Amino acid sequence: MDNCLFCKIAAKTIPSSVVYEDEELLAFKDINPAAPVHLLVIPKKHYSTLSDCGSDDAPLLGRMLALAPRLAEEHGVSVVYDTDGQPTRGYKTLINSGPDGGQEVYHLHLHMVGGPRPWRAMR
Repeated sequence: MDNCLFCKIAAKTIPSSVVYEDEELLAFKDINPAAPVHLLVIPKKHYSTLSDCGSDDAPLLGRMLALAPRLAEEHGVSVVYDTDGQPTRGYKTLINSGPDGGQEVYHLHLHMVGGPRPWRAMR
């Protein structure tokens, strides 16, 4: 998509703070973070919303979601348990879809946010 911000980031025509990249996915720091750690995971292939994905895209969507714990670990926000087995920290994953879902950039993306609260409200 010629005017898609995230397509331009994936094509490296707009700079970003990349934290992960492979053939299909790119993860980078959000420029307007809602939390101490706020990363975006995008497919390099353009999908406007999650609703544009079909069953053939399940492996890609699974890889996007499976990347979140790895990124959380690398950025110090992974789930950690105390001696009683209770979680003491963690992170959130979020995909906004469409205007009522709070989507602002129409290229499928997964937010991975974490760190000490309170966080800025997320749409």
